Amino acid sequence: MAARTLGDLDTFPKLMAHNVDRFGDAPAYRVKEYGIWQSWSWREAHAEMRALAVSLQELGLQPGDHVALIGSNRPELYIAMTAISAAGGVPVPIYQDGVAEEISYVLDHCSARFAICDDQEQVDKVLEVKEQLPDLRELIYRDPRGLRRYDHTHLHALDALIESGREATADQNKRLDDAIASRSADDTCVMLYTSGTTGRPKGVVLSNRNILVTSMNSAEFDHLRQSDVILAYLPMAWVGDFIFSMGQAQWTGFCVCCPESEHTMQTDLREVGPTYFFGPPRFFEGLLTNVMIRMEDATKLKQRLFHHFMDVAKRVGPQMLDGKPVGFGDRVQYALGEAMVYGPLKNTLGMSKVRVGYTAGEAIGPEIFEFYRSLGINLKQLYGQTEASVFIAQQPDGEVRADTVGVASPDVELRIAENGEVFYRSPGSFVEYFKNPDSTASTKDAEGWVATGDAGFVEEETGHLRIIDRAKDVGQMADGSLFAPKYVENKLKFFPNILEAVVFGNGRSECTAFLNIDLGSVGNWAERNNIAYASYQELAQHPQVLSTLKAHVEEVNASVAEDEMLAGCQIHRFLVLHKQLDADDGELTRTQKVRRRIIEERYGDLIAALYDGSDEVFADTEVTYEDGRKGRVKGTLKVIDAATVPVATKWVAAE
Repeated sequence: MAARTLGDLDTFPKLMAHNVDRFGDAPAYRVKEYGIWQSWSWREAHAEMRALAVSLQELGLQPGDHVALIGSNRPELYIAMTAISAAGGVPVPIYQDGVAEEISYVLDHCSARFAICDDQEQVDKVLEVKEQLPDLRELIYRDPRGLRRYDHTHLHALDALIESGREATADQNKRLDDAIASRSADDTCVMLYTSGTTGRPKGVVLSNRNILVTSMNSAEFDHLRQSDVILAYLPMAWVGDFIFSMGQAQWTGFCVCCPESEHTMQTDLREVGPTYFFGPPRFFEGLLTNVMIRMEDATKLKQRLFHHFMDVAKRVGPQMLDGKPVGFGDRVQYALGEAMVYGPLKNTLGMSKVRVGYTAGEAIGPEIFEFYRSLGINLKQLYGQTEASVFIAQQPDGEVRADTVGVASPDVELRIAENGEVFYRSPGSFVEYFKNPDSTASTKDAEGWVATGDAGFVEEETGHLRIIDRAKDVGQMADGSLFAPKYVENKLKFFPNILEAVVFGNGRSECTAFLNIDLGSVGNWAERNNIAYASYQELAQHPQVLSTLKAHVEEVNASVAEDEMLAGCQIHRFLVLHKQLDADDGELTRTQKVRRRIIEERYGDLIAALYDGSDEVFADTEVTYEDGRKGRVKGTLKVIDAATVPVATKWVAAE
């Protein structure tokens, strides 16, 4: 079937105007503020967008200028991105939790002329580094609190700009109309920065065609419609949020709801009741941890009911969700479970109305994935990256499995290189890396094939793509057996007590691991057992905690041993770190991905202790606090031996 085209709806400003004609009074955006939900209809959002675009032009925004946006999810900032496009500029969202140095790098790299900030905190970050940014001319803020006494020579209130733009003259409106008409599918839509797992983030240039064709195809794949509702809570600088909250939202016309704050997100999720939802694996892991904590505090009767009906759900829930035949007795049992356990639990999680749910970013543990599907939540996996405008592969309804990421997305071609690396070609493939022709050429060839950096294969019978791990992380043990750390890490993180895991072993005779405890889960256990502790480090090294984690590791080893290819990845020794891995310390990206190289460099002495037979090791690490101050965390860490399962023969990687 020939690929569909965008027609005249080839930019966000044109698409938003079209939405006014289609359903002008329907809600486009909602946000909770001071406990009350505020709404923008498509008509109101469009009027606000045009008013802001006029003011940006009057402030001197030129075609092709980059405009940074720094803040949490807010309707005003989503509307501003369309306004920037209408005025001829290019929006560049930046992670709002980034420190001043990280923000400075992006602002300087993209030569941003304007920056739109959410509040005083973000304005202060920009002002702190403004002297290093010769191209930055104007700052705009949404929330005026705390900014009254600032120098407003080049500092503007967003509301004031919108009000000024509402009084646009005929000439100003014509100038804006001309700018909108001049933009086409091949003009730049947005520039999004990669998470930077291996170095400095790269600016990914995505065209209107990249974003809108991908949005159109993916919306049709899952039958998204104008009546759908989503909750936009993930960073605006992440490509997934841009596709869901900008691309798909404007293509289908569904409503984008924004939480009051990150602290109220779960409450707001329950109130919104989204029909379309995305969460990274860490989100679903955290939710499951909270469920298990609550069950530990429940009465014995409630615990028995929960475990009984969850056993039923795990046995038949996924089959019922996929429309497969299930016995009458199991259906009755599941219906009772729905009334007594699954329904109330889904309501508590805010997922009672979810029709389509996705997780991506990293592989999710199969046990966690099946838990949600067993409840009747249509959670699926997709595989994508910033360079693809998200979608490379996704799971069709009725073909959902924990061990694949689905089939190629519409109009996407897949190819597996001889070394196992996955390549794709699609309408969403990025234009280039900004100011980085060498990286562009090494990632995207002349025929449009893009290297993902991931190792995997396509199943011949089903056409489903299976991702093994990051290609650069997959290696061999000393005996030639396969080393794939993410596979083991995901199994470890299924346990509510384990927040993060980092597995080592490439080129070595055995695997070892660093663990982070989940302070919420383990802290709850300590409270129930009247165990006092003064710090994360003290709790993490408690003998009973270490004993529990040892049992978890050994359970994972038994599971890993069942996989012939990966049986050599069992964990022989581990330690629990004295601090949580943190993005502010450079150990995680802003999307919570582990920076393995940084961790190996920073904790080389701890890794050495895992392999030299030491029973304990002293750690002394510099940390960065939320306010930017530096400090040190010190402590003696126990090195724990874990039992492994003997394997008769090991699968050896081919040369």
